[in-house]
Amino acid sequence: MTSHRSGNAPSSDSFLLVVEIGNTTASFAVFRGEELLEVNKVPSEALPLHTDISGVIVPILAAWPQLGDAVLCSVVPALDSLLKSELRRHIGGRIVEVASSLQLPFTLSYDSPESFGADRIALCALCRRLYPDEPVIALDIGTAITVDVLTSGGEYLGGLIMPGLDLMARALNERTARLPLVGMDTPDTLIGRSTAECIRDGIIWSCVSGIEGLIGKITTLLCDNNEAGEPRVIVTGGSAPLIAGLLETAPLHEELAVIRGTHYLFTLNSD
Repeated sequence: MTSHRSGNAPSSDSFLLVVEIGNTTASFAVFRGEELLEVNKVPSEALPLHTDISGVIVPILAAWPQLGDAVLCSVVPALDSLLKSELRRHIGGRIVEVASSLQLPFTLSYDSPESFGADRIALCALCRRLYPDEPVIALDIGTAITVDVLTSGGEYLGGLIMPGLDLMARALNERTARLPLVGMDTPDTLIGRSTAECIRDGIIWSCVSGIEGLIGKITTLLCDNNEAGEPRVIVTGGSAPLIAGLLETAPLHEELAVIRGTHYLFTLNSD
């Protein structure tokens, strides 16, 4: 388990545990009001049992006994019931789950809104908080790559979903006879001179070029929808640092965007 703590001692009882369960990483964040105090991260696959989840939550509660409420943002349905059960067992206050049924700071126009990912809901919520009167293109570059578009008036315009870098690398390895599994890091050149370099450079630069192309096309679409000015671009996700640094126009990189958006949704939906 990796952990970061701010070093600030709690001084009030307005404490909240934010739990984000992604396909690869599970994050447990402690807030006091708007202040982020601590983030603990573990592999999502390390939480298959009640005891595994309890093993993460109990030390956090020992460090921050003032915790009274919790909010869950999960894209792994197999873990949801276990997590909610453990949260209810250890935390006496409200347990809120991010879903399209919550009060949202944007208008979600989506076929089967219940299928819209909780992480995408949280990211869009944060975009509205950061840029309440501007169009936004939000990218989550993780296990999958998602792109979501909001108008300046807070309407959800639509999105895209693509495989992430590691998924593409694994697909090449698993679906071919001789191509190796290659790790992703910053390429030294545009084109490779070995099989490993060709795979890495091909995946990364196709992703960079694809995102740049999509940003351009989405900007044109927003203009056609009478949106004035360039849209804001925000990126998050495990591969965001790698890709964001290679884009021609630097976006806002917010590592904890889903956590912060989940915190914001809890606040919006508090009594």
